[in-house]
Order: sequence, then C-alpha cells, then structure tokens
Amino acid sequence: MDNRAGLQILAFALYNDAMKIKVSGLSSDINRATLLSDRTAAFFSSIGQCLGGELIPAPLEDRDADLKLIFIASGGSEGKFLRAFDLIEPPVYLLTSGTDNSLAASVEILTWLNGKGVPGEILHGSSDYIARRIRAILSGDSAVSGHRSGNLPVYSSAALGGTYGVVGRPSDWLIASVPSYEKVFSTFGTTLADIPMEELLEAYREQPETEKNRDGLDFAGARRLENAVLEIRKRHGLDGLTIRCFDLLDSIHTTGCLSLARLNTEGFIGTCEGDIMSMLSMAVVRKVTGQSSFQANPSRIEADANSMVIAHCTLPYDMTESYRFDTHFESGIGVAVKGELREQPVTVFRLSADMRTYWCAEGRIVRNLDEKTLCRTQIEIVFDEPYRVADLLQTPCGNHHIVFYGRHRAEIDSFLNK
Repeated sequence: MDNRAGLQILAFALYNDAMKIKVSGLSSDINRATLLSDRTAAFFSSIGQCLGGELIPAPLEDRDADLKLIFIASGGSEGKFLRAFDLIEPPVYLLTSGTDNSLAASVEILTWLNGKGVPGEILHGSSDYIARRIRAILSGDSAVSGHRSGNLPVYSSAALGGTYGVVGRPSDWLIASVPSYEKVFSTFGTTLADIPMEELLEAYREQPETEKNRDGLDFAGARRLENAVLEIRKRHGLDGLTIRCFDLLDSIHTTGCLSLARLNTEGFIGTCEGDIMSMLSMAVVRKVTGQSSFQANPSRIEADANSMVIAHCTLPYDMTESYRFDTHFESGIGVAVKGELREQPVTVFRLSADMRTYWCAEGRIVRNLDEKTLCRTQIEIVFDEPYRVADLLQTPCGNHHIVFYGRHRAEIDSFLNK
C-alpha cells in the first residue's frame, strides 16, 4: 500500500512467459474498501485466468512493464487520479469493474484525458473481453473491434435560454464537466447563477419538520430539504438547479434525492453533484421533447452486446411505473428513489463541457435491475446502432448521461444544429 501525497493506492502485476502487466488502483474515500474487497480480488483473478497469469502487488510508479493499467475502483476517484497523474505514463489504460461506480469515474477521467490530448482507453466488460483488449493492445492494435470513427457531432449554438442555479459548486470529481459560464451564455443564451450552499442550509433550518422517519429512513430530513430546495428555486426564479449534494451528508446528514425527484416531476430541472452539463443536457431534453429525464451513471457496458447498465439514486416520479424508497447507495443514509422504468425505446444524451460536442444514441430499456453494488434505480439499455456504446470506452463526453423515453436523436440533432 502506498499513501504518499495522500493517495490510497493498491497495485498488482501479472507475469507469465509472454507478458508483464502491472496494475495500480485508486478509490474514493467513501468507497475505500473496494480496493481490498473479495469482489475486487475475484475481478482481478478472473482477468488473470483469462490471460494465463496471476496478479501480484507492484507500485504505481513502476513502469517496468509491457502494459500498465490503472484500476479505478469506485466513483469519486477522479481527484485521486489527478493527484497521481504525474506518476502515470501515457497512453493511459483505465481498468474498471461493473460495480461501485467504477465505470462512471473512468468515463469522467477519460473525458479529461481526451480534453488534454492524452491517449487513453477504458478496459471494461467481461473478463474475457478485457483480456482480448489487453492482448490486442500488446500486439499494437489500439482500436476497439467494430468501433465507429469516434467522432462526436459538433454544434455552435442553440436557443435554450433560462436561468439555472449552481448550489455550492460542482463536485470535486467532476474534472471534465465544468463549463465556462460565459461560453454557456454565448452558446445557449442561458444564465448560470451561483448560490452559496449556506443559503440552502439556512433555508433547510427554517423548514418545519412535517414528516416522521419510517422504515429506518430519514424522511423528516429529506422532506425538510425538499421544501428548502423548492424555496431556493422560487426565490431566485430559476428554471432549474444543480446541488453539490454530497456535502449534505456531513452538514445535515441527509441527501437531495427526493428534492431532485420532485423538482423534475414538477417540470423544472434538478441534477446531482453540481453537474452543470447534466443540468444543461436535461434542459435541452425538456426544451425539445417536453419530457422529464433521468440523470444516471454508466455502470456497466458490454461492447459485444451493445448494452449499458445505467443507475442513480433519484429520478422523476413521472418516469416510473412504480417506485419505492431506500437509502442513498454510497453513504447508506438519507432517502433515495428506487424506480422501475417502462421497458420501451429511449434516447441517451450528454453534452460535453467544451460546449461544442455531444453524444446521443437511441435504444431500448430491456430490463430493470436490483443489484446491491449499484445506485438504487438501475436499467439496462440495448442500443440500436451496432457498437454505439463502445464509443464511451474511447470518446466519452463525461460521466452522467441523460435518459428519456422515445427515439428523439433526430430532434436533438436538429435543435443543436439550427
């Protein structure tokens, strides 16, 4: 274990007669245990079996290898990656699992790398798929089999308008998702208004307790926060807002999941983690289709099956067939929404922080899931266009993606390319 520079790193290496592969791991403080879990050990063991070797410890700065992999163990690891970046030699290969928001963090990191012109790729999927990619990379083939060109569509401006609040500031792990406010206004005619977190907390303290806790869930705090969020929106005349919600875990020991669910259901925009680009993406969806939409983490991708599992702890109630309440996934506190979505066609959409490109694809929800290692609302989507989802392993636009019902890519393209 190497704790230099405040980093929490776990490292492994794989050796056999044909190759020498070394792996170092990064995890968030909240999900620290994922580096050492039995699940992580099984993940590495499975890859090693496919490659015909065994994973053993090696330090992060050790570059004496045919291939160096960086294992992103959990969501929230992005800041740790930046602090470790001077120890990492390009090209950067991000190894990810299908649990604990490992993929979501890797998508954000790869977006940052692409923006800096640093070559990289996410190695994700089944152990067999990852092993195939490793062999291909070692043989000099950097392209994903069947992959599209990787070129993202470009736009210059669109008439979105409106005023949207940023409560607190974007979460520290959103390293590739914070746009220039001036660029947002010049591109969309949209104003972003900074609102201090203390203003929301003061509004929270002023709310009476109108509901009791039940079933072990903090409904009293969650409802007080919900009313405070609605008050802040009304006070500033906002069309929507985004909240640096993980700070609430320490300050008032609850989460904003119910607040954002209600805000979106009532026709406004509300996003988690201070994610401005998700907020703007959802605003585009509302403008173009009039629909509510679901902000979620890419949690698992199967490139061969052209499918993606996507999950988060809140969504608009009007998108659900049914729903129930649970705790927030990462923290185990507060109140989150576990929704069941309709199995029908959807569009998935994400604007990039450079305000020039976007990712948009159509597919179909094929099932709802109920896995313990993912955020509470979970769906699997199979995309229409072959290998479309593989784009996210090489040319993503950032972590959170926006899901909404129907096939609307042509309408999104038209709106962004007027």
